[in-house]
Amino acid sequence: MADTVPGYITQKQAVLNRLRRVEGQVRGLQRMVEGDTYCIDILTQVSAATKALENVALSLLDQHLRHCVADAARAGGDEADQKIAEASAAIARLVRS
Repeated sequence: MADTVPGYITQKQAVLNRLRRVEGQVRGLQRMVEGDTYCIDILTQVSAATKALENVALSLLDQHLRHCVADAARAGGDEADQKIAEASAAIARLVRS
């Protein structure tokens, strides 16, 4: 497989910003538990953090499909088959999570 730049390279700062926000949400969750916050309130915030991570994953998947998979499909051959299988496996993991 050839060395290529990540599909998200043009969105790298946006991805990092989103991940930093998620990190802040998780730290907030820790503070909530330390402060004996009501369970339902914590669960609500867990759901929000989970959704934020899912959005990051979907964004990365979209960029992977548009960049890596599309380039491999244009080239054809084994690399195309490999990238499509790789994307399918990633989608399956996201659906199961």
